[in-house]
Amino acid sequence: MSVATLTEMVDEIRDGMTVGIGGWGSRRKPMALVRALLRAGRRDLTVVTYGGPDVGLLTASGCARRIVTGFVSLDSIPLEPHFAHARQNGNVALTEYDEGMLYWGLLAAANRLPFLPIRAGLGSDVMRVNPQLRTVRSPYGDDLLVAMPALDLDVAMIHLNLADDGGNGRYLGPDPYFDDLFCQAAKRRFLTCERIVPTTELVGAGPPQTLLTNRSMIDAVAETPHGAHFTSCVPDYGRDEEFQREYATTDWDTFRARYLDGDESDYQKAIRR
Repeated sequence: MSVATLTEMVDEIRDGMTVGIGGWGSRRKPMALVRALLRAGRRDLTVVTYGGPDVGLLTASGCARRIVTGFVSLDSIPLEPHFAHARQNGNVALTEYDEGMLYWGLLAAANRLPFLPIRAGLGSDVMRVNPQLRTVRSPYGDDLLVAMPALDLDVAMIHLNLADDGGNGRYLGPDPYFDDLFCQAAKRRFLTCERIVPTTELVGAGPPQTLLTNRSMIDAVAETPHGAHFTSCVPDYGRDEEFQREYATTDWDTFRARYLDGDESDYQKAIRR
């Protein structure tokens, strides 16, 4: 485990990899790392996530080949516009699961299982739009279940409020989402955080259950203040609704030139104007 820069993290991500991104919709996304990935010009990525603007940026920029998700939303704006545009123009493939099925796929990968049985999806169009899915019969009865395949990841990217330089990390908001499972399902795990603090400060910053990651789950950590912007990172900051509206209503080339063509420090300066 090591403290790293965003560039060093992105250098380990290759074209064609499967990348899991933590957070939920427009909440606590590792956006600084997503922006770095976009600037590096990676291509043909499969992105596994409960999607928000991370998906929008990676589809609009041509980085993503396929999105594996339960939804893609900006929360207060129901439909992610750049993702919608990419889908309408056939620029990105979609594997859409029930939200619980996505969780189960991560859980299977985290436990090194080929699949886990689940009831979700039965009797729905999930089975029709995912013809590769199979069903199994319970060996303890006659129940028919969906065999949800493991979502094995090459890389996981998450953002937390606090971490130490060993990769132990804590969230301070109301929800862990599934960030720990993304890390456990991946071969390489990158954590960005608002602040890197001494371990003693990290341990004393909240109850034990909010210590979400430990050093065995993380390969590199980077301090990225305001690094989840424009998603929320409660209690440090909420979602930037004004900026999100600008993102959703501005054509991609204009938005990219205004906010993304420089490095992360340029982005942070631009949003403070």
